[in-house]
Amino acid sequence: MKTFLSEHFLLDTSTAQQLYHDYARDLPIIDYHCHLSPKDISENREFENLTKAWLEGDHYKWRAMRTLGVDEKYITGDAPDHEKFRKWSSVVPYTVRNPLYHWTHLELKRYFKIEDSLTEESAQSIYGACNELLQKPEYRVQGLLNKMKVELVCTTDDPADDLTYHESFNGQQDSFNMLPAFRPDKILFINHIDYHSYLDKLAGASSIHINSYQALLDSLEQRLDYFHQQGCRLSDHGLENLPSAPFRENAVEQIFAKKLQGKILSSEETEEFQSATLHHLCVQYHQRRWVQQFHLGALRNNNSRMQEKLGADTGFDSIGDFRQARQLSQFLNRLDINDQLAKTVIYNLNPADNAVFASMIGNFNDGSTKGKIQYGSAWWFLDQKDGMEKQINALSNMGLISCFIGMLTDSRSFLSFPRHEYFRRILCNLFGSEIEAGELPNDLPWIGKIISDICYYNAKHYFDFS
Repeated sequence: MKTFLSEHFLLDTSTAQQLYHDYARDLPIIDYHCHLSPKDISENREFENLTKAWLEGDHYKWRAMRTLGVDEKYITGDAPDHEKFRKWSSVVPYTVRNPLYHWTHLELKRYFKIEDSLTEESAQSIYGACNELLQKPEYRVQGLLNKMKVELVCTTDDPADDLTYHESFNGQQDSFNMLPAFRPDKILFINHIDYHSYLDKLAGASSIHINSYQALLDSLEQRLDYFHQQGCRLSDHGLENLPSAPFRENAVEQIFAKKLQGKILSSEETEEFQSATLHHLCVQYHQRRWVQQFHLGALRNNNSRMQEKLGADTGFDSIGDFRQARQLSQFLNRLDINDQLAKTVIYNLNPADNAVFASMIGNFNDGSTKGKIQYGSAWWFLDQKDGMEKQINALSNMGLISCFIGMLTDSRSFLSFPRHEYFRRILCNLFGSEIEAGELPNDLPWIGKIISDICYYNAKHYFDFS
C-alpha cells in the first residue's frame, strides 16, 4: 500500500516518477490566468491568520461547507476566524474523492510543511502552527509566490480599473512579475441592471463621454491602449457561448442609442450588440498582438435568494449545457476571413464539449504561429484528476499535446499554486504509463522535453512577454 501524498503521489510507474522529478517538478510557474488581488500582491499583504489566507473568497471550500450543513455565518458570515477554520477542518475529512481533499493537504504540506491530515481534532494545532509562520516576512504574499517559483501572474482586470497596483508593483522586485489581463465582460452584458452606472465608470476612466456607440468603442480603445502601456498582452472573457449573430454597424448604433434611452432590448438586439462589440474588441487584440481567452459554458448565479444575500460569485454557479460549436466556428471564422484572428485560447466547462473544443482549434491553426489556437486546460469544475486527464486525452487525440501551453490556477487564493504540481504529476503519469505499456518510445530525453514544454516553455514562448 502506498503512503498518502508521498513524493510519488499520483505517479504510478517508475517512468512517471522519473519524468516528474527530472523534467517537471522544478520548473517555474507562469500563471497566465488568475483572480488574485493586485492590491495584495503590490502591498505584499500580511495575513492575519490562516482563515484569511485560505478561506477568504474560496467558493470551492464554501460549497463543500454548505453541502455538509455548515451555517453561513461560519462561511461568509461574522463568526470569529478561528471558528470558521474549525468548521472547515470538520468538513475536510468528508471531502474524500473531491479534489479539495488533495488540494488541502498539498497546500498544507508545500507551504507549511504540515504532514498531518486536517480534521476537527487537528485543527487547533495546525491553525496555531500556520498562524505562527504567517507572521514571518517570507510568508507574506510575495514570499508565498516565491516559494512556488512563480515567474509571472496575470490578474483579471476590468477595463475601468486604474491598474494603480500593477504600476506601483513594477520594479519592486525582480523575482516575479505581475501583469494585467483585460476582462470586458461588463460592457457586453448590456441588459444588466447596473449597465448605465458601469458606463459612467468606464467614461470616467477613459475621459470620454459615452453618448453613442462610437463613443463606447473609442472609450474601449483608450482603455486598451492604457492596458497595453502597463504591459497587458492578454484579454479574457467569461461567457455562456460566443455571440456570432450577423451585425450591421448602423443597426448597432441604434440598438445602443435605444439602451441609452432606457428602453428594453430584444434578445436579437442584445446578441447583435454583443456580436459586434466583441468582434471589434478582438480586431483590436489582433492589432496589438495580444492573446485572447474565452471561458465558455458557465451557468452563473443560479440561486437568486443567495445571490441577493451574498452577491455574485459566491459559490452558486454550475456547468451549463449551451450550444457551442456553430457559434464558436462562426465567430472565429469572421475574424479569420480578414486575417484578424489573434492567438486564441478556448476553455469549455461542460465535459461533453471536450471533443468539440479539441477539434475546433485545428480549423484555425494556419501555420503562422506554433499552437496559435489553443484548447485551454481543464477549467473550474474540471480542474481535477479526471477532468485534466480527459482534457489532455482529447487534445492528444485531436490536436498536438506537444504544443499545449499547460496549466493555470484560475484562483483567488495565494495558497492555490500546488494545483500546478497536481497538473504536472497527472501529465507525467499519463506519459509514463504509456511508455511502460509500449505505447510511446522509452526515450526519456525526448518525452521529458515534451513534458517540460507543456509545463513551462510553451507558455513562455506563446505569450512572449517582454
